[in-house]
Amino acid sequence: MSRVLLATGAVAALFASTLSVSAASAQEAETATAPPEKIVVGVNTVNGSGCPAGTAAVAVSSDNTAFTVTYSDYLAQVGVGSQPTDSRKNCQLNLDVFVPHGFTYAIASVDYRGYAYLQDGATGLQKASYYHQGSAETFSSAHHFNGPYDDNWQATDTTEIGELVYAPCGVQRNFNINTELRVDGGESNTKASTSFMAMDSTDGAVNTVYRIAWKECNE
Repeated sequence: MSRVLLATGAVAALFASTLSVSAASAQEAETATAPPEKIVVGVNTVNGSGCPAGTAAVAVSSDNTAFTVTYSDYLAQVGVGSQPTDSRKNCQLNLDVFVPHGFTYAIASVDYRGYAYLQDGATGLQKASYYHQGSAETFSSAHHFNGPYDDNWQATDTTEIGELVYAPCGVQRNFNINTELRVDGGESNTKASTSFMAMDSTDGAVNTVYRIAWKECNE
């Protein structure tokens, strides 16, 4: 149980070294230079068992190449002290992304981070999807982890340049992010064992980084 308490209490901090992530994918897109005017990301709604009120926050990097989502109570677990509903946690974010006039953006890559303790025979699953309001194109991914596992975890999703989905120019559209963590005790599912997967990490590192590709609008 000590590891469960440790992971639950790990509140991710917004370190500048992580916020200034490389925008290699963005630099290969049609426009390599981010707009000088600061973008603003506002949170409209936060829903889900993985992000109770007050436990999710958004910040934008100083160079306009990324924004981060930080969770402080996002943990799925099975075993000792767990309820049946604890094995799956999810979070749905609806964001307002205000970009400078004459530009539009796409998500070039995403880094998901956390900590997992999976007994031998247990499995963990991290899923994500995101899309622009009104768009039929949704990016989805799933990453699987097998026990035994006792370490920080990271999963990266990268979109090819030709497949980048840009927000429509000149129209304000919300950006939706859906994430999920799931743990299955499998063969280790006994009353004496515990397995968990958290969307934060014991060293306090930022957990989710969305890297932005920019493009100028032809207006």
